Amino acid sequence: MELKVINENGKAGASINASDDLFGREYNETLVHQLVTAYQANARSANSKQKGRSEIAKSTRKPFAQKGTGRARAGMASSPLWRGGGKIFPNSPDQNYTQKINRKMYRAGLASIYSQLVRDGRLSVVDALSVDAPKTKLLAQKIKAMGLDRVLIITDSMDENLYLSSRNLPNVLVVEAHQADPVSLVRFPQVVVTRGALAKIEELLA
Repeated sequence: MELKVINENGKAGASINASDDLFGREYNETLVHQLVTAYQANARSANSKQKGRSEIAKSTRKPFAQKGTGRARAGMASSPLWRGGGKIFPNSPDQNYTQKINRKMYRAGLASIYSQLVRDGRLSVVDALSVDAPKTKLLAQKIKAMGLDRVLIITDSMDENLYLSSRNLPNVLVVEAHQADPVSLVRFPQVVVTRGALAKIEELLA
């Protein structure tokens, strides 16, 4: 599998050979959906708390007589059927939303995403990407010169100037090779990978 290489002006150069198992795999939509769903679920925190009928601060006496009123019988005002009563199945802060994904499935899902990015022409390789100073303007100019807009930049090691320059750009995210997650890979329309990061990705997903 050959991947296109671009320079800092966005012009295509000599292609680079990459692993067919990683960048030439068929797209598995079901696996990718499961991967993205599990990743988002594992990032979710259970911070919602509702009260059940036993936690409502209301009297437990019978509101009115069982018979003779013409109304439906009621045992206590904290009933879930009443306004201000407790919830039938209340949310709990200790609820667990995590989903387990096997390592083999995770690697296969990422390989499927990378392969589809290559087929769609959304993945490009650069020799290196850096800025001389931690200034947002410098990185914004470089990205514009490369013909990119919303882009995920994957590097082999985090360059401090590159990281600091990208923090104020809402449509740019800079991560290391081992931090590239399925949600970001799917969300960004353009992905730029350095040569060093490409070698690390092949090593991680081999």
